[in-house]
Amino acid sequence: MRKIAVLTSGGDAPGMNAAIRSAVRKAIYENIEVYIVSHGFNGLIHNNIKRADLGDVGDIIHRGGTALYSARSEEFKTLAGRQKAADNLKALGIEGLIVIGGDGSYAGADKLQELGINTVGVPATIDNDIFGTDVTIGYDTALNTIVDMIDRIRDTATSHERTFIIEVMGRDSGELALNAGLAAGAETIFIPERNTKMSDVAERIQAGLDRGKKHSLIVVAEGVMSAEYCSTELAKYIKIETRISVLGHIQRGGKPSAGDRVLGSRLGAYAVELLLLGRSGVGAGVSRNELTATEFSYVHVQNKQYDNSIYQLSKELSI
Repeated sequence: MRKIAVLTSGGDAPGMNAAIRSAVRKAIYENIEVYIVSHGFNGLIHNNIKRADLGDVGDIIHRGGTALYSARSEEFKTLAGRQKAADNLKALGIEGLIVIGGDGSYAGADKLQELGINTVGVPATIDNDIFGTDVTIGYDTALNTIVDMIDRIRDTATSHERTFIIEVMGRDSGELALNAGLAAGAETIFIPERNTKMSDVAERIQAGLDRGKKHSLIVVAEGVMSAEYCSTELAKYIKIETRISVLGHIQRGGKPSAGDRVLGSRLGAYAVELLLLGRSGVGAGVSRNELTATEFSYVHVQNKQYDNSIYQLSKELSI
């Protein structure tokens, strides 16, 4: 393999730039001609592809977001659009493509593989919901951002003796809510994987009030319900003053943590190695600190399991 390309797709995640930098520089180190694609799969269709050198990825490892940008592409959802993307790569003699992103990005990479493009995925999503890797790029930074925000909210909750309901990202996965809630000392955590009764939440808050507790923190994953809806439902069971805080896209931004920079660097370089080994249709990952590769076909049908012991521990410590 003499020519490969790199793109980012889907929601941005801190550490993506570390993966871009690593893939480009690893390819150059291996004497491979490497290209960078702007604006994801949409960029493939519109031929936003250029040959990269070392300087193109200089001074980006510490930056959040993605230097290659990301964009939705309705055209890529069609066979004609995907064929155009594949043809543009083939016209440049590009044999392999590294796709940095989440499950939707993996699905796009898998479709290109069907059209003769060797593809390797690099897991980058703050939700940490990709099967085949213990942790995804961006998760550590987002988790620390959320905990920092909750710590600040706690100061106000304590000062005004109120219950705060904090909504965090996580449509299908409760990883962020669960671990942020535990780290920040939240009394209640709502995650998609567990059914939590609002009456039980009210009882827990009331028990705290009865022993003199002045405030409470509730962390809600967006996939369960909104913070506003949670507040409305809670009011049916207990009369307390609540405030809501939706953290929104602030969770995605900011400089990547050291952990995400290291993870991005490892996985970006490993993706190049996998292509050189003739592997295709796989997602790079890390399991027990060892680099791994998981077939897309397996990633698509498996759901990453949350750690129930952490959920149980959060309940035990919030008494």
